Amino acid sequence: MVRLKFAFLLLSLHLFLFAFQVRDARADFYSYRDSGGVMHFTNVPTSDNFRWYMREAGTIKRVYTSAYASAHNSYDELIKNLSRTYRVEEGLVRAVIKVESDFNPRAVSHKGAVGLMQLMPGTAQLMGVKDLYDPKENIRGGVRYLSYLLGKFEQNLPLALAAYNAGENVVIRYGSIPPFDETRLYVRKVMNYHKSYTGTGQAR
Repeated sequence: MVRLKFAFLLLSLHLFLFAFQVRDARADFYSYRDSGGVMHFTNVPTSDNFRWYMREAGTIKRVYTSAYASAHNSYDELIKNLSRTYRVEEGLVRAVIKVESDFNPRAVSHKGAVGLMQLMPGTAQLMGVKDLYDPKENIRGGVRYLSYLLGKFEQNLPLALAAYNAGENVVIRYGSIPPFDETRLYVRKVMNYHKSYTGTGQAR
């Protein structure tokens, strides 16, 4: 009887922990853009196409998968050196990579952007990148481009990020962050990760 009660208590504990984990997982939202350009959102990703999108308000727990942690660490020295070379904050570079590709060097968008920092072929050519899939070249090109945009927009980070996403000419035309949901959400996500990586706040 004692063993039976102990087993029941152990089972109850497992069920409680499982329920807690499920509630915590539901606080994260995921998205992906299909081949037709349509955005899909869910709090329960059903395929590997989904990427982390945002955290529900009020939840401050950070979630790191072993794959992400491994990828993050493998590019640390590269990001540090290139950030120093082009005078761009390391935390900002990591934030852009996280939002753009989730540290996947083989990532390709439906628009044709490639690699860790999702460079378009035209931008890559201007930045002197020959192999978009090579992490060193891709990050170098992306950091160099970020440095250029920050200078172009007088160190205004939101405008530089909007230009990275929508193009500098679009930002110049509007004189502010363009009224595109995708661009505004992109700027918000990168800014939040930037705060998290630099220790000035929590990613949301």
